[in-house]
Amino acid sequence: MVPEFLLHLKEIISQPWPWYVAGPLLAILMFMLLYFGHEFGISENFRIMCAADGAGELNEFFKFDWVSGGWNLMVALGAVFGGYLAAHYFVPTTGNIAHVSTATVNSLNQMGFNVEEGKVPLVPYFYDWQYLFTWRGLLIIAGGGFLVGFGARYAGGCTSGHAISGLSALQLPSLIAVIGFFMGGLVMTWLIFPLIFPWIH
Repeated sequence: MVPEFLLHLKEIISQPWPWYVAGPLLAILMFMLLYFGHEFGISENFRIMCAADGAGELNEFFKFDWVSGGWNLMVALGAVFGGYLAAHYFVPTTGNIAHVSTATVNSLNQMGFNVEEGKVPLVPYFYDWQYLFTWRGLLIIAGGGFLVGFGARYAGGCTSGHAISGLSALQLPSLIAVIGFFMGGLVMTWLIFPLIFPWIH
């Protein structure tokens, strides 16, 4: 028999958290990282994993003390396992946590995608392994992955590293990078996406 207060706590955790709860929690995390001299970023983990696998013998970029960055890798693993636990054990009993706006649903449906109200668009060649070796899969999965990796390296960090950690440390390059992220997102959403995705679809 599960105690009543645990069921109530589970119900609270399962609901989407408002900005005035999630925001301060994120700020507290960043203050802790800055206090201990750390900077958070997901893309840095790829460099850590490559260095741990011996990539330093091939390129100077991977010659560094990757053990000292192991905490960052644990944060990324925690995000993966946390997402798994949330998706399987903390699903809200009411409402739909995967909400997609009506405007987005209408736009995608006009482009030929079958999207239902209140659900994340499920386009198979975005994520299905069997589509990886098709031209659509190579273009979207492999090509997109290459652009993300190149962009993160060229910008010296990813969205989490610049927008969360870099801005918290008042770093001007991070502000410039974040402005670039938003501009690129707007161009993709309003110009490139409507042109290429009906053709791909």
